[in-house]
Parts: sequence; C-alpha cells; structure tokens
Amino acid sequence: MHMTNNTPPSPDQKKDNYSEFHFLEPDYDRNIFEIPPEFKEKIYEKLTFLYGEQSANVCFSELERIMKVYYAYKTPHMIQIDAAFNAHERFTEKDVILITYGDLIQDQHRKPLEILADFTKYLKGAINTLHILPFFPYSSDRGFSVTDFEAVDPRLGTWDDILNLKSSTKLMFDGVFNHISSKSQWFQEFLDGNPRFQEFFTVFSTKTAISEEYLSLILRPRTSELLSTFSTLNGTRSVWTTFSRDQIDLNFKNPEVLLKMAQILLLYVRRGADHIRLDAITYLWQELGTSCAHLEETHAVIKLFRDILNAVAPHVALISETNVPHVENIQYFGNGHDEAQMVYNFALPPLVLHTFQTGSSAALTKWAMGLSRVSDSATYFNILDSHDGIGVLGAKNILTDEEIEMMALRVVEHGGFISFKDNGDGTTSPYELNTTWYSALNREDCDETMDFKIKRFLASRSIALVMMGVPGIYLHGLFGSKNDADAVLDEGQTRSISRRSFDRESLYETLDDPDTSTHKIAYGFGDMIALRAREKAFNPNADQRILQISDALFALVRTSIDEKEQILCITNISSRDQQITIDLPEQGLIARSWLDILSERYFTAGGDTLILDLLPYQVVWAKNKG
Repeated sequence: MHMTNNTPPSPDQKKDNYSEFHFLEPDYDRNIFEIPPEFKEKIYEKLTFLYGEQSANVCFSELERIMKVYYAYKTPHMIQIDAAFNAHERFTEKDVILITYGDLIQDQHRKPLEILADFTKYLKGAINTLHILPFFPYSSDRGFSVTDFEAVDPRLGTWDDILNLKSSTKLMFDGVFNHISSKSQWFQEFLDGNPRFQEFFTVFSTKTAISEEYLSLILRPRTSELLSTFSTLNGTRSVWTTFSRDQIDLNFKNPEVLLKMAQILLLYVRRGADHIRLDAITYLWQELGTSCAHLEETHAVIKLFRDILNAVAPHVALISETNVPHVENIQYFGNGHDEAQMVYNFALPPLVLHTFQTGSSAALTKWAMGLSRVSDSATYFNILDSHDGIGVLGAKNILTDEEIEMMALRVVEHGGFISFKDNGDGTTSPYELNTTWYSALNREDCDETMDFKIKRFLASRSIALVMMGVPGIYLHGLFGSKNDADAVLDEGQTRSISRRSFDRESLYETLDDPDTSTHKIAYGFGDMIALRAREKAFNPNADQRILQISDALFALVRTSIDEKEQILCITNISSRDQQITIDLPEQGLIARSWLDILSERYFTAGGDTLILDLLPYQVVWAKNKG
C-alpha cells in the first residue's frame, strides 16, 4: 500500500531542493517579497499608460504575485548576490559573448548541450558568456518559431543541461516574445475557439480589413504578406504575421499576454539567464495608422521588463535586437538607465565590411566619431556576423543606398545571398546579407594566399574588439567558416549558408592542426580576445576617442577609467604597406614609449612624434609605457 507523506519539508530537505542560485521549488516559509515603493510606482505608471487605470489595477496585482513567486525561488546566496550587485560594474573588459545554436557542435553519442558544455571549458580564459540561440521546441526558422516557451528542445537536452552550462559561463537566453509558432498550443487554442486565447493574437475577419494606405505605413522586414489566413472553429480568420505564416505575432494590447511573457521572463532568470535578448522587439506593438515599429508602447514594455528585473533580479540585463537604422536603434537605450542595458550595434557590421571592401575607413571613422558612452550601466553589443548573416539596415543614412547595393553585390560575387524587405511602395531593398564573415571578405577564386586572407579577416575582427562596448562573436566567426552552398541547396534557405553543424571529433582535429585556416583563425582570434580581457582600457566605460589619421587606417585611443593606461589601436584596413606619423600631444597621447601588446614590440617617439610602419592588414594595440 502506497502512503503519501503530507509532512512539510524539513530544512535539510529544503537544502536538497537546491541549486546555487535558485531552489527547484518556491520557499514560502521565508518572508514574502514586497515590491519596493519606487518600483511599484514605476511599474504601475507603465501599466496605466499601456492599459488604462482600471486594467492597470488588475494587471498590477497579478504581476505582483508573479514577482513574489519568482523571489520565493531565490536561494539565500542569490539574494546576497543581487543585494551586493553594482550595476556600474555589470560589464567589464572581460566580457566577450559567444553566440551559437545549441547543436552547432555534434556527436552522435552525446546530447548537443553536453558537448557545448565541454566546448565552453575549452574556451575558458577567452569567452565568459554563452548566448545559446533559441533552444526551445520549434516548428521553423531554426528555433525562432517557438512552440513552447517553457521547455528545452529534447533533441538538444534538458533544463539540467542548461544549468550545467552555467557552472562555467554566464548565459544569454532568447526572449522570442514578439511571436509564437502556428503549431503552438496557444495558437491551437485560438483555432479551437477557446475564449481565453481569442485576443492573444491580432486578428481580422479578412485580409482586406487593412487598407492599402495603412499597409504602406507599416515597416516590413520581409516581402511576405502581413496577414495570414487560417480556418478556425469560428470561421476563416486573418492574423498578423510580421515574419512568416508560421510565426504568429502576439497581441500585447491584451494584458494577459504581457503577464504571461513577464512570467516567462522570470522563468528564464530562474533557469540561469544572466542576459535576455529581446528578439525582433521592434515590432512588438501593432497600431494601425502607424509604422507599427518603435512605438512608444513597445518602449514602455521593455522599460516595464527592466523595472521587474531591477526589482527582483537586478543582475540580469536586457539586450534589444533591432535591425533598423542606427538612430532608431539606439533609442532602445532609453535614457541610458531605464531600458535595454545593451543594444546590438547594427551599424558596425556593414560599416566594417564596407571599409574592407573599399579600402577606405572614411565612413566608419566619421560614424564612430559620433558615438558616445551611453551611461555607466549600458553599452553597445558589438557584433560583426550572426546566425542570419550581416544586417545592413543599421548603415542606412550612413552609407548611401548605392553603397549598400554595391556592398551587397560584392557579397553575391563571393557566393553569398541578399535577403530583401518590402519598402511599402511596391519596391524592395536589401535587409541582410546571407554569408559568413570570412566569405564576405575573401573570394575563393582569387590568387591571394590563405595567410593573407586570414590577416584581412583578423584585422576586421579586431575593430569589434577595441570599440567601446561588449564584443559578440558567432561560432562560425570564431572559426572563420566559409559559405556553405550545399546547406542552402539541401535546406532551401539562404540563411543556412552560415549555420552548418560541426562534427565534434573533426572540429577538434582541425583545431589541433596548425596548418589549417580554422586553427590559425581560432588561435589568432583567441589570443586577441585573451589580451583584451587583461586591459582596463578596454572596459566598456573607458573613454574612447576616434583618430583621423588616414583613410587607409582605422584608429582610436582607449583610456582606462582611472586615466592611468592608454591603448592606441590602429588597424591597417588596406592591402598595402602604410607609414603613419602621429603627433602625440595633438592626439592627447600621454607617453613617449609604447608596447604593442599583440607583437610585444616597443615603439619610441622621436620628440612629440611617433612614426609607425604597418604591413597590409596589420593590427597594433600600443599601450603606454611611461
């Protein structure tokens, strides 16, 4: 006979229900969390703006309950960490984020997340944060059409495998909060006529319910139709689908949707997230008669998420992913203290690519001179490539349309592809370039040596390492992968060109072979990353000053927060030797003797003048020495 024990768990039993940061079950025997008054006011104000006073009262009560439940999961150790957390030290020079799918490294005998955990140990000392692209069950778009926000794709592993990764690295999760899969239970409930889910999505009776005038106003990142038609228990309905028929936009005008996503946000924190990437957050709120992008309501939702985290999990940062022109992109910092702590620096990849394609740093230098430190608790996320390729919208109004088109055509010449967006007036324009970073820079059928191509590649990557912010590196960028045309043919998706999975054993053999490009790039890149992590001048809050020396160079000076250390960073972006003369006082440089920490060579100024001879694609990080 089986008997159930209803005795409350003892303190010793509670210790067994324990991970370092969160219990497996909430502990309601402790004092229940109370939202501090300053956060109550901020949260209530945003709810009132979004939903009106009456709905805000109901919504706040439920949100307060969600926050109290989350807090009950926190271990005493986690509570101490958050109490001692200093937002001004959130990001440091040691922060480098590796971006990967959970299954890019595979072994038929082990779960992908287990293999990934081993690989992060291999990178220790260089990479301290791992961004695992959506690892949830999905139906399309390589994870970005989520069927269940609260589960780990069993083909990858389990939540325990995610927690195991946290033992060796900080973690970034994807908050794919803009949309959900058409194969999800939520959408099936809508199709089945469940009243609770009828307002979870933006629904119209017919595709013609939105006028052509309104459609022309809506910012579209795709060329597909905005509305997709489905048969439901209640008849035919057309629903809002920004990205594809399989990705159904959620309706944040419904407070229930916001509350559910807030609950999922805190679930991710409980499961180990240190950073949460807000995917495609630009399109979160739909309002006919507007562009349905960058709306004030969207910014209010992000700020609300920030308030929630600041109140119960201040160590967790939000990263906005908004592939839009630079001016609109940096609006997601808010005032530097109230919205995203990091923003994808989407202007940087196309500007660096343009620089190396043309042999002129003029556009990159001019743009970089306009960058300023956001705040001591927010900064840029400096990527060059991603799982999608290279977005180009960030360079709009910085490069001309003709320059962007020429850049795209050069990528096509190198075996890449162009993805287009609908401009709303019957025309299309490039949205992203589907290519690996290595292939975007290097043409396979040219007579350059492998070592010369690698020098160009590493020179380009150095720019994202020295710029103010936190560097992000896609796994294929770490290895210098080339375009995979076979994957495009096999999968019928141009984005597959940069998503090939590696066989673990073959990858490690290649990494150990000093004659391969993979070895030379990974170790050359790794050396730069490791050196960067040791230098206070590369702290995201350290001063950055862009130098105008020559269009054949990209140059800047980083000065440590205590103003004791300077690093003069110079990249020869050309295929020719360059000699440069630097007037030290004019450039605000404080030393006469400099050590290039990359080559370990010393340079000494003659009087107030420093003369440097640079080889093609040479990179110098010269640190002051007296």
